[in-house]
Amino acid sequence: MILFLLPAGDYDPTEAAVPWAALRDAGFEVRFATPDGKVALADPRLTHLGFSWLSPWLMTRRAELAAYRRLTEDPAFLAPLAYADVDPADVTGLFVPGGHAPRMRTLLEDATAQRLFARVFTQGLPVGAVCHGVLLAARAQDPATGRSVLHGRRTTALTSLLELTGWNLTRLWLGRYYRTYRATVQQEVTAALADPRHFLAGPALPVRDTAARPGRGFTVIDGNYVSARWPGDCHRLAADYLALVRARAAGAVDRSV
Repeated sequence: MILFLLPAGDYDPTEAAVPWAALRDAGFEVRFATPDGKVALADPRLTHLGFSWLSPWLMTRRAELAAYRRLTEDPAFLAPLAYADVDPADVTGLFVPGGHAPRMRTLLEDATAQRLFARVFTQGLPVGAVCHGVLLAARAQDPATGRSVLHGRRTTALTSLLELTGWNLTRLWLGRYYRTYRATVQQEVTAALADPRHFLAGPALPVRDTAARPGRGFTVIDGNYVSARWPGDCHRLAADYLALVRARAAGAVDRSV
């Protein structure tokens, strides 16, 4: 099964639903895991509460919101596993969406989730992460080296420019709601790498991709691992991750990494 690791709530709906839909529509089994095995919903400001006059720019777009509504009706989504109950032997791939809001920490700081990520990653199975989800990869330690599993790999993640722009647009009325940690994602992820140049920020002016134009998105593929920066990359990310999963299913994924 392909396992999606979700926090207790507050993840980005696009970052979960678009890759999920690509996998399900291709016929792959997808399951979910949350900290306590309870259903986890996305950040409500992105789905329905909104951001006042900024809503057209910051809320989840209509097509991606429809994919999220579809996801929330899936029987597997409504019956998630707890992190501690996941049998790693059943996992054939792992995906981690991101999000800025406070409950993302229930995933990113969870030791069981970090160990599970490290095990799947070091086995050479297909792994995908986006936005704050890449922090889980940065914090997951390879037991053979004691370093992050990203040490020696290339990656992207939510850039400091994107993160601080989003926070500055909302902080007058939301305060630190969208400032998950004092350090930015880019800063923490870069510190876990073997070389700062292994963090690839992508184009300075990101453009949102769509189902019809996934090439607008930006991803970084390194072996069995694919990463992206923000919701605007997720159609390309979904296609790239699906390709890794298909290659693994066909026996073509290199497990020597």
